[in-house]
Amino acid sequence: MKIHNTLTRKTEEFIPIEENKIRMYVCGPTVYDYMHIGNARPLVVFDTFKRYAKFRGYDVTYVVNFTDVDDKIINKSIAEGITTKEVTDKYIKAFMEDASDLNLDEKSTIHPRATELMDEIIKFVEGLIEKDAAYVVDGDVYFRVSKANDYGKLSGKNVADLVHGASNRLESADSSKKESPVDFALWKKTKKEGEISWDSPWGKGRPGWHIECSTMSKNILGETIDIHAGGEDLEFPHHENEIAQSETLNEKTFANYWMHNGMIQVDGTKMSKSLGNFFTLHDIKKEYDLMVIRFWLLTTNYRQPINFTREIIKGASNSLDRINNSVFRLEELLENANNSQIKEDEKALVDQLDSFRDRFIEVMDDDLNTADAITVVFDLVKFANTKISLKNSKELIKAVLDELVELENVLGIENRKKSNDTIDESKIEDLIEQRNQAKKNKDYDKADQIRDELKEMGVAIKDTRDGVKWELI
Repeated sequence: MKIHNTLTRKTEEFIPIEENKIRMYVCGPTVYDYMHIGNARPLVVFDTFKRYAKFRGYDVTYVVNFTDVDDKIINKSIAEGITTKEVTDKYIKAFMEDASDLNLDEKSTIHPRATELMDEIIKFVEGLIEKDAAYVVDGDVYFRVSKANDYGKLSGKNVADLVHGASNRLESADSSKKESPVDFALWKKTKKEGEISWDSPWGKGRPGWHIECSTMSKNILGETIDIHAGGEDLEFPHHENEIAQSETLNEKTFANYWMHNGMIQVDGTKMSKSLGNFFTLHDIKKEYDLMVIRFWLLTTNYRQPINFTREIIKGASNSLDRINNSVFRLEELLENANNSQIKEDEKALVDQLDSFRDRFIEVMDDDLNTADAITVVFDLVKFANTKISLKNSKELIKAVLDELVELENVLGIENRKKSNDTIDESKIEDLIEQRNQAKKNKDYDKADQIRDELKEMGVAIKDTRDGVKWELI
C-alpha cells in the first residue's frame, strides 16, 4: 500500500513497524454536541482505511478518542444545568447511534476517554517538566516550544513567523504567563468554583487538549505508532503540538505516517455556524439515510475538499440504489438458477470477474483511492447486470454476488433497502445498441426516439470517441 504522508508531503510505500500489524490513532470528537457532517468525513475515510487494511491481511489496532474534558463541555454543562459527565455521556451515546448509521466498524474500534487517563496525563506532564521542556506558572503548566526539535515539520510553520504573528493565535491562557507566545498549555489551573478538576502536583486543574491525545495514543499504542490521522484543520496546532510534546518526552518518532482529510463545503462555501450552513448528522438523517452520506464521502479523493448539496446527495442515493439493486437481482438469480457447477463456456466470465478484484486492489493501494474503487464496483455491477442471467450456473452467480458484496463491505456499504426503481442495465445496453444500428441506417428519427425513451428511464447518454457512455440522471 502507498500512503500520502503529510509529514513528507510525498506518497510513500507503507512499511509497518511490525510485519502485518498497524497501530493507528484517529483524532475523535469533543463530545459536547451532536456530530456535524465535517466530523463524519475522517470517521468514514479512516474507517474505510481500516477495513481495507484488514482486507489486505493486516491486524489493525484502531483508536478513535473522545475528548471529554474541554471548555465547550464545561460551558454546555452550565447552560443545560447538568454535570460535565452527563453532557459527555449524552453526546457519546448520540455518537454511537450516528456511528451505527454510518456503518462504522465499532466492534474493532477502541474509544478512550481523556478523563479515564488522568494519572497517565499528569505523569506525562511531570516527565516534560523533568526534562526542562515544560514550566509551571501559578498552577498552569506550559510546554517550551524552544525545546522541541524541528517544531513545525508537519505543518511547515516557522517558529519565528509564529512568534511574530502570535497575537492572532494565542490560547485562552494568559499570554503574560508564557515565556514565549507560541508555548502551549499542558495543564490548566481551575478558574471557577465547581469547575471539573483533578488534583495534581501543581494544584487543582485539568489537562490541555493536545496532551490528552498524546497520552491516550502512548498508553494504548506505544511510544511510536504507524499512522496518526484526522482532518486537515488539526494539522496545526493540534498535531504539531502532539509531535512536539511526544517526541520531546519519549525521544522517539511519534508517528511514521500522517494522513489528513480535506474539508467539507456546503454549496461551494466553507461550512460554518456563522454562515448558517452548518449541519449535524442528527438533523441530516431526518432527511437522508446516513449510508448515502457514507457513500458520497467516498466518491471524492479523501485529501480533496468535497461539496455538499442536495442535488449531489440525491445523485449519490441513486448511484447507491443502482449497486444495491444489482445485489438484489443476483440474490434472486441465485435462488432461481437451476444449473449448479460452472460450465465450460463460463470460464471466460470467471477470468473477467477476477480482474475486478485486481483493479480494486490496485486503486485502493494507491493512497486509498475510493473514488476509482467505486468506479470498479460500478463496472462490476454492469458486468453482473449484462453478463449474468438465469442461463448461468449457480456457482458463477454466487461468485459474482460474493465478489460484489465483499468489495462493498471493504467500502463499508450495506444493502439496507430495496428500491422500487430497479434499473435494468441489460435493457439500457440493448436500447443503446438499437440506437447505434438506427444511426448506421441513417434512421435518425428512431435514434432520437430511443434517446427520449432512455431519458424517460432516467438515463442520459453521450456519444464519445470510445463509444456511447451512459449515466443515471
